[in-house]
Amino acid sequence: MTHEEIKRHRVESVLREIIPEALTTLDDERINGLSVTDVVCSKGRSDAKVYIDKSFLSEKEQNEALRQLRAVAGYIQNHCKQSEGWFKAPRFTFEFDEQLEKVSRIEELFKQISTKKEETEEKDDSDES
Repeated sequence: MTHEEIKRHRVESVLREIIPEALTTLDDERINGLSVTDVVCSKGRSDAKVYIDKSFLSEKEQNEALRQLRAVAGYIQNHCKQSEGWFKAPRFTFEFDEQLEKVSRIEELFKQISTKKEETEEKDDSDES
């Protein structure tokens, strides 16, 4: 891992902690309870994608939350700069994390496979008897 990658990972880690703090300082109920699942910075650390957990939001609430997050992105950026003493902070883009849904779908498929495997083993055992 290069020195630049280490710096980028360190910034991502710090942002995963600071952004939720910044969100809780806002008066907007729609976004101050959102949880940040991941932050991915660009190579130069000038931009960062912030992934938000959407599991408790409806489609309408998701759209509203994204709109509000875009509106307060500058505030969050300033909060990060001030709390860490940085000269500049990355520009944030917010997206909902789709990985959680994919993981739960994959786990469900594994459960189905396991159940079918057990059923066929039971059937094979009863056929041998």
